[in-house]
This record gives sequence, C-alpha cells and structure tokens, in this order.
Amino acid sequence: MSDPPVAGTPEPSKGVDPAAFIESNMRLAPVPSLPEIRLYMAHPGSGLRHLLEPDDGDEMASEPQPPYWAYPWAGGAVLARYVLDRPSIAAGKRVLDFGAGSGLVGIAAAKAGARAVTAAEIDRNGIAALGLNAAANGVDITVIGEDITSGPPPAVDLVLAGDVFYGEDVARRVIPFFERCLAAGIDVLVGDPGRAWLPRSRLCLLGEYQVPDVGGSGGGEPKPSSVFAFV
Repeated sequence: MSDPPVAGTPEPSKGVDPAAFIESNMRLAPVPSLPEIRLYMAHPGSGLRHLLEPDDGDEMASEPQPPYWAYPWAGGAVLARYVLDRPSIAAGKRVLDFGAGSGLVGIAAAKAGARAVTAAEIDRNGIAALGLNAAANGVDITVIGEDITSGPPPAVDLVLAGDVFYGEDVARRVIPFFERCLAAGIDVLVGDPGRAWLPRSRLCLLGEYQVPDVGGSGGGEPKPSSVFAFV
C-alpha cells in the first residue's frame, strides 16, 4: 500500500542508514498478485524496530507496527494491478503516486509507459525504500519528500492513490487536495479495500480484484479490493 504524505511517522534511529538497513534486512521479492514487480519487503526477522525506534538495549522488545512502505497493502496492490492490466491509463502521462510508500503504484505506472512518475512520500525510511524499489525494477521515479496536501497539485496528468483513506484526519486533508486536482484537469484514481474513511459518495467504481492485504490485518489472504475514479 501507499503511505499518504500526511500522517506522522517515526524518526529513524540515530546512526542507522535506512537504505543500507533495508538492503541488508528486508527481502527483495515479487509482490503477491504482481509478479512483474519486486519490492523490498519486511519479514519476521527484519528487526524493523532497530530502524524505526531508538535502540534501548531491550532485545526482547516486539516489532513496531509495520509501516506502509514495508509491505504491499491492498489498496496499492489493486491499483498497481489495474494499471498494469490497462497500460493506456498511464502510458505517455505525467503520473503522481500520492502517498507512495514502497513506490509500488508508481513503479506500475512507469512499467505501463508513463512519461514521468513523481512520488509524494514524507517518511524518510519510505523514501529510502522507494528509491531502492525503483532501482530494483529498472524505473526512474522523482520523489517529493514533503506534505503536498495543503498546496496546489504538481504538474501531472494523473494522480494514483492507494490506501489513503485509513483515518479521519487523513481523509479530511486528502479530499480537498483531490478536489483541487480535478479542478486543474487532473484525473484521480483511488485503490482501496474498503477502509473506514473511504468517501464512497465521491467515487465511481472502475474495477475490482482479489488481492492479498499483506500489510493489513487479513494475514495476506486475498480479499476484494477496488479501483475508483474520484469524481
């Protein structure tokens, strides 16, 4: 799933290089339901707490809540699958992967022939993962490492947003940004498995797939997830 560039994120532990940690401790593997794309993904032995939390010397501490950039979540997976199956959606366009997280959706857009892909992501660990994932898939992605929801949309033709309606505060900030995108003539597509704050009255269903929610609470089992046009 993609991580919206609006939520607070843990600071990296001091002295830990995110890119080096990700390469050494996470597995580069094909994404479930998206064998065309490989991502660095966390596993039980990744030791993510050493990257996300200060090392307090407690080797028995449990892993922190998995961050969005460490797994392919259902909203990003369904949107990436939709774009790969319909490459004309992104081909030749300037695409924004909004709340990019791992960069899964942006990578799919690049593989579909996008003219340029920009990713909006504020988590510094996520930015490191995104860069590694893009390189592993042989695509170029430009990163905006700041919250863009309060300003005008960037100069793009298409916004792709996977799993950005997971919280009320996030939804209240994302919806006006998407409205400004529409006003600027930018199409907005949303991928989501039906999270709590999905604004269904503003969405037009385009397609549905069964995809694993690897980072969610479904244990990686396939579940119905949908792609919508924001209208």
